[in-house]
Amino acid sequence: MSGQDGQELQGVLAELAALDDPKVRAVNERHGDDHGVNLGKLRALAKRLKTRQDLARELWATDDTAAKLLALLICRPKAFGRDELDAMVRAARTPKVHDWLVSYVVKKSPYAEELRVAWTADPDPAVASAGWALTAERVVKRPEGLDLAGLLDVVEAEMKDAPERLQWAMNACLAQIGIEHPDLRARALDIGERLEVLKDYPTSPGCTSPYAPEWIGEMVRRKSLA
Repeated sequence: MSGQDGQELQGVLAELAALDDPKVRAVNERHGDDHGVNLGKLRALAKRLKTRQDLARELWATDDTAAKLLALLICRPKAFGRDELDAMVRAARTPKVHDWLVSYVVKKSPYAEELRVAWTADPDPAVASAGWALTAERVVKRPEGLDLAGLLDVVEAEMKDAPERLQWAMNACLAQIGIEHPDLRARALDIGERLEVLKDYPTSPGCTSPYAPEWIGEMVRRKSLA
């Protein structure tokens, strides 16, 4: 890193530190995220910086969660290699960083399918959850070639006792199968009703419950009105 690049990195980190709000941090920490930067302000900073792959890599290399989130907003997703993305998902230990990495970067990578297969079978539940998130995406956009009934078998057998992040990703996959594939909807609803995963999750007014039977029902209803 040149002196000028180092100064820019330090300047961005100082700007992030100035944006840190104790009230925002307190809310985020309840959800496992250790940063206090308002996401709207973070996106505004990213818009100003524009796409900067070198700076993104420098920000990612810090131990600062807000810096990692910013990195994911200004990077070029297709510029990361397969092994690099694998290392990044294993280093993404806060929920927001993990979610943004998968949603904003890995899904746009030419290695997404290869990583989906590898990660889904990974013994680390956080890594496996990334694989299931990519699988849920495929269920919606490119289901051809997926063994959807086999996915339901795995969800039925493993989701109830899965760690939280993996459970959420498997539940999303269950819901998407039920929403997008009418021939499997009854089975998806039955699995959701019997396992009762996220049945009592608090849901804000106007938001869709993450409980799969309610999620499926609401989205199917909306599709019927479209």
